Amino acid sequence: MQPNPTTLALLEELLMARGPGGQEQEVRDICLRELKPHCDETWVDPAGNVVGLIKGARPTARSNSPIRIMAHLDEIAMLVKRIEPDGTLRVVALGGANPINFGVCPVDILGDRDFIPGVLSFGSMHSTGETHQGADVLSGNVNWGDVHVITRCSSEQLQAHGVRPGTRVVLSQHWRQPFRVGDALAAHFLDDRAPMVASIQAATLLVARRQELARDVYFAFTTQEEESNAGALYAASHLPGDVTVAVEVGPVVAEYATRLSIDPIINTGDQNGCYSRDVVDQLYQAGKRCGLTPQLALLVDFASDASAIMSSGISAQGGCIAIPTENTHGYELIVDGSIEACAATLLEFLLDRAGG
Repeated sequence: MQPNPTTLALLEELLMARGPGGQEQEVRDICLRELKPHCDETWVDPAGNVVGLIKGARPTARSNSPIRIMAHLDEIAMLVKRIEPDGTLRVVALGGANPINFGVCPVDILGDRDFIPGVLSFGSMHSTGETHQGADVLSGNVNWGDVHVITRCSSEQLQAHGVRPGTRVVLSQHWRQPFRVGDALAAHFLDDRAPMVASIQAATLLVARRQELARDVYFAFTTQEEESNAGALYAASHLPGDVTVAVEVGPVVAEYATRLSIDPIINTGDQNGCYSRDVVDQLYQAGKRCGLTPQLALLVDFASDASAIMSSGISAQGGCIAIPTENTHGYELIVDGSIEACAATLLEFLLDRAGG
């Protein structure tokens, strides 16, 4: 499958949008704009999730319970822990981030009133073991206690900008531009921007085949997945349906026998438990009908909105389809056509379950 120029344009726009957990407005606005033309109803719920409903042609039978498709809006980021007297910020992770995921880099500090530029720093490499922070950097054992953000503002200036404990700090737009590597695209935050594009594309394709759709389908783009799955848990508690499918990035790792290709990863289970056997099989067969070779994988060190919902007893069944991705939670990389392959598999899955 070849990459669609429209797909790539939307992906780049989403990559440039800043969306730390709990403050995803830039991403939310783009998502809502893209969904509206293709859904019967769209809204933002009280948790901040974007929801789009595509109504099935025959959704009345009890066996035709709605399906929920979930991709998440947020990205890994940082939170201000405290402001030092000299205006330096001490930060902690927001979501599953380690300092190495970002490296020393430019950041945007999302104050209450405006954005402040800063530099994420591990300190100087030209130091000895006498400097604790320098020793950690030299040994490669960098932790959040070794990290600070240089702002070149006084603490009073930062407070005037609305910077305080809990303020989000994100990778600067200066470093968000995607980078071409042969037949692949690399960028920070393909998790979960690429799955978002695949889900929007699936919604677009689904409308054209509405008469084949026997179930209502809710596309939910959720908040705070990286931290707590709070948005998904709220959405699943308030939207009808017994089946939830998460659309994610999937790690390309030898221990899972996953490979970097267009073929989607069908997750059979993760740290929250096993996915529903029927849903796994249906996703796998949907991919095969699209001419793909789906990759079945047990992603032990992984979690998704769907597995969080299932483990909480809110959804009767769940599954997860993932775009194969190198360097997950780092400078991520996917191959051309993998978004389209994921969207095609989702479409086939929805129509098959609708007709089944």
